Amino acid sequence: MKSIDKIRHFWHYFKMDTPLFLMLITTSVFGLLMLYSASESIGLIYKQILHFVIAISVMLVIAQMPPYLLRRYSPYLMLFGIFLLLLVLLFGSSSGGAQRWLNLGFMRFQPSELMKIIVPIAIASILSEKTLPPKPLPVLISVTAIIAIVLLIAKQPDLGTSLLIGASGVFVLFFSGISLQIIKRNNWLNFAVIVGAIIGSGAIAWNYLLMAYQKKRILTMIDPTLDPLGAGYHILQSKIAIGSGGLLGKGIEQGSQSQLNFLPEHTTDFIFAVIAEELGFLGVLLLLCFYGLIIYRCFLISFESEDTFSKLLGASLTLIFFTYVFVNIGMVSGLLPVVGVPLPLISYGGSSLITLLASFGIIMSIRKHKTPSYLSKF
Repeated sequence: MKSIDKIRHFWHYFKMDTPLFLMLITTSVFGLLMLYSASESIGLIYKQILHFVIAISVMLVIAQMPPYLLRRYSPYLMLFGIFLLLLVLLFGSSSGGAQRWLNLGFMRFQPSELMKIIVPIAIASILSEKTLPPKPLPVLISVTAIIAIVLLIAKQPDLGTSLLIGASGVFVLFFSGISLQIIKRNNWLNFAVIVGAIIGSGAIAWNYLLMAYQKKRILTMIDPTLDPLGAGYHILQSKIAIGSGGLLGKGIEQGSQSQLNFLPEHTTDFIFAVIAEELGFLGVLLLLCFYGLIIYRCFLISFESEDTFSKLLGASLTLIFFTYVFVNIGMVSGLLPVVGVPLPLISYGGSSLITLLASFGIIMSIRKHKTPSYLSKF
């Protein structure tokens, strides 16, 4: 019993939320199993394990930081993030026609990954300065900051990541209780104006902003057979893999689409198709249960927090996690355009995994740290 008490004391000292930590580890182990089945070399698994060790270490460190410190230094974090994005545009290294990385010599770093955390921290800090729902000025400042970040990342070009990071800021606005009342006392007219603005923005984007390959992705989402050996190849092979899995799947390392390399990017963006093919509907359902439990726990922690900043930040980070899961599965299933979003905790990759577990470290920090008395009124 003394040994158990010592372990509990040691664990509590590191301020880790045990249920959330166990869910993350379970999902990550499941991801390593599927990555082992999809990959062609054991070296890839060793690299991913190293990524997990680094990511968990980052999560552990961030969990020790009280949320009010993030709030206090959020303006500096935002300025630092914008500075890095400007460096990418000026001196960034290119790959596959995109200039998204900074070459540090020993590794390549993608600053847009860092913005996935910085943006919700900064917007939550701005909106939590006063009582909610926020006044027009904080909303205007928030929207301006979000648009600036989105444009800088879209310039790389990385439209998918820019839209998702923009959504992370919009989620904070949503949880703050902002109301879109352009015309007062007429909900139907407000609805019509908003719908018209969305349609108009879409038309402008299609004609003047989207590049040719981005338009092609949207068109092949609607009908992949337009270019079955080009832009539509990923979606067609993914659908074949998902459909052939059936109820129980073909078994680990028995999927024809992944094992015979018909399915592109089967260790990264399209690993969900591998899960569906080899484990079937039940395997997919198991993965969705893992995700559902993580999301439920994170929302519970966020809503039980003591101050507005923590509530806004925790809830928005949770909704961002859900969005990444939704976009990846929708993309692989052919319901959304291919935008290069990895499946959280499952796909191979280092920078995205570190960023993801860092966000969970913030949520654990919200759970384990009490708000100082001078901040409790916010």
